Amino acid sequence: MISRAYTVAFQGVEPRPVEVQCAVTPGMPAFSIVGLPDKAVSEARDRVRTALTALRIALPSRRITVNLSPADLPKEGSHFDLPIALALLTAIEIIPADVSERYLALGELSLDGSLVPVLGALPAAMAAAEQERGLICPAASGAEAAWIGAAEVIGAASLGDLVRHFSGQAPIQPAEPGEVAMDKSLLDLRDVKGQERAKRALEIAAAGRHHLFLVGTPGSGKSMLAARLPSILPPLTAEEALETSMIHSLSGLLTRGGISRARPFREPHHTASMAAIVGGGRGSKPGEISLAHNGVLFLDELPEFSRPVLETLRQPVESGEVVVSRANAHVRYPARFLLIAAANPCRCGYLPDPNRACARAPGCGSDYLGRISGPLLDRFDLRVEVPPVAFSDLGHAPSGESSAQVAARIATARAVQAARFSVASGQRLNADLVGADLESFASPDAPGKTLLTQAAERFGLSARGYHRILRVARTIADLDGAAAVQRDHIAEAIGFRLTTLKETVPG
Repeated sequence: MISRAYTVAFQGVEPRPVEVQCAVTPGMPAFSIVGLPDKAVSEARDRVRTALTALRIALPSRRITVNLSPADLPKEGSHFDLPIALALLTAIEIIPADVSERYLALGELSLDGSLVPVLGALPAAMAAAEQERGLICPAASGAEAAWIGAAEVIGAASLGDLVRHFSGQAPIQPAEPGEVAMDKSLLDLRDVKGQERAKRALEIAAAGRHHLFLVGTPGSGKSMLAARLPSILPPLTAEEALETSMIHSLSGLLTRGGISRARPFREPHHTASMAAIVGGGRGSKPGEISLAHNGVLFLDELPEFSRPVLETLRQPVESGEVVVSRANAHVRYPARFLLIAAANPCRCGYLPDPNRACARAPGCGSDYLGRISGPLLDRFDLRVEVPPVAFSDLGHAPSGESSAQVAARIATARAVQAARFSVASGQRLNADLVGADLESFASPDAPGKTLLTQAAERFGLSARGYHRILRVARTIADLDGAAAVQRDHIAEAIGFRLTTLKETVPG
């Protein structure tokens, strides 16, 4: 007789179904696991054997073979411990056979039989719901998995608790979803003194998810502006929260099973490797651009990042996803993020100030920002010079609009965009507009089209630059509450597209 249990193997955020088959046959006593297991899965036999011994369950003096099917799919991770144990308990008739058929299981076993939380409970619950099964997982992962709602989630503290549950001795109550977490410590945009043009660019970027490049001297407020971007972004929708949380579940970033409605804000250091930014490494884990999905990726000191790392951003910025291809893995991760980058005008940072600039000015500016390739720079919709703030302004009380006031306008503009796009189109914001939809929704009036054509000819805009101006203009019109894109909207979009520090930024 062959007993069966069910679990998943993760390829990116996609859970692949795995059938755990267990056979207890005559022969020399042995315990083997086959089906392309990695080291952690192979070691499961020792954890399972010791955990069963702790429960006073003796294994038969026979040959035990566990097969992980399909056999050609790589199996990685300690979460295979629990399904292997369940298949074995079914084979020796301690757990009814129909139990393991009705559930998908994942969890790591301690030597005393307790269950250790594992990564990926949320996508595993999604797979269980699609297979019309329940989910068995460690108690610490139950609140996270219960968010799916379509699958019964049994969160057990130990393997013994599961045995008692299925024998009817001590039933376990289904897990409840964790709390929705909201970040209440957001910084206020009103703290930034001056920099009205940069604040306006930040508002436009947040409203339509347009990529923003800030260039300015040290201490001018570039990082301060970027840090306040989360305070003006609307909360994640239910669909977006689920998408983002599935990635964070695989990375172990969900705390106490809570789903966050705050948009991710990732700010990797410029020494980060390509695998850290794009994804990869052991198990082809998601990188920073995927952890920032539906949120913000802030790259401070952009020219200090290595050139290969920066060039890998070009494709995800356009497509909204990244494919991590390795010799033993081909994994696709979502990566639809708002890119905010900041840079000094040169290595010393004081190129605009003749009294403080180094002896290599102005050539040092071209050399320094020349590390950013033209194709990457072309993908920034908004480019803003951030001048230093006058000392006389620093002593003044905070002025300008608060984050709440700006966030209200952004929420209204995003509501307009949500009504504009259909679910089938795959478009959510103006930054996604392409093809016929771009012409239909962002086509300007006659004076606006004339101005855009003149700007394209005079400044040699690429086709990408031309279309990005139209998208930004559409967002500006949404913020103004205008149904059609007008000349003023095109003019402001062109101004943000072409404004940079003179003689520094290439292109």
